[in-house]
Amino acid sequence: MKYLKIPFLLLWRAWFYILMFTTIVIMSPLLIVFTAKESYYHLLWKLVRIWSKVLIFSMGFRLEVQSDQEIEPDKSYMFCPNHTSLIDPFVLIVLCKNPIVFVGKQELAKIPVFGFFYKRAVIMVDRSSIKSRKRVYEMAKKRLQNGVSMAIFPEGLVPEENVILAPFKKGAFSLAIEFEIPIVPQVYYDCKRLFSWNFLKGGPGILRIKQHKFIPTIGLKSGNIGMLQQQTFDVIFEDLANDKKYMKDTNRSK
Repeated sequence: MKYLKIPFLLLWRAWFYILMFTTIVIMSPLLIVFTAKESYYHLLWKLVRIWSKVLIFSMGFRLEVQSDQEIEPDKSYMFCPNHTSLIDPFVLIVLCKNPIVFVGKQELAKIPVFGFFYKRAVIMVDRSSIKSRKRVYEMAKKRLQNGVSMAIFPEGLVPEENVILAPFKKGAFSLAIEFEIPIVPQVYYDCKRLFSWNFLKGGPGILRIKQHKFIPTIGLKSGNIGMLQQQTFDVIFEDLANDKKYMKDTNRSK
């Protein structure tokens, strides 16, 4: 059975990349138009949400969401999920009807076809460059209007599989305080287990997500960044450390 499973997983993974790039090519005329002006971003978001739903459900995934607090229309938020898999951004996009601008690594702009539209839609950051980080603030200020939110994976990368949660970087919390938008901690329990970077692991199944109560930032100053960073980390870490399936996948026990 083990040897039968390996060919299935390889075909299943290949199907994801075929589906992703084929749909990007099909959508490319609309993507070119919708990324031409910032005022078209709401249209782009609707298209990207449809695309993300196609990818997730065509891969055999279903979402099981628990929300302690609901997102309000026409309000801005800073979404901060844990980062475990390539599927994470698509999950976040499906979960939120409000348009979200992602702050992402500039390295992803090098991916053929995908990278062309990525750099037109995402606020790219080079974390080694102070100039690049300042540019993020300037672009964020322009985008955070009319209910547009931001999303940053605060770990900054997908950690090794035996790591429960990597240390958070300060960018998301600095921006949230600067623009006085609440932090939305989201916990993704199953993305690593079902869609690991290891092509010989995973498979279709239910992706469980928990959206915690929002963490307010109004009245906070730059000196509170560390506190806010740690508070968000603790909320997500506690959930992951108490989830048996997640802990089993990290080969850790509480």
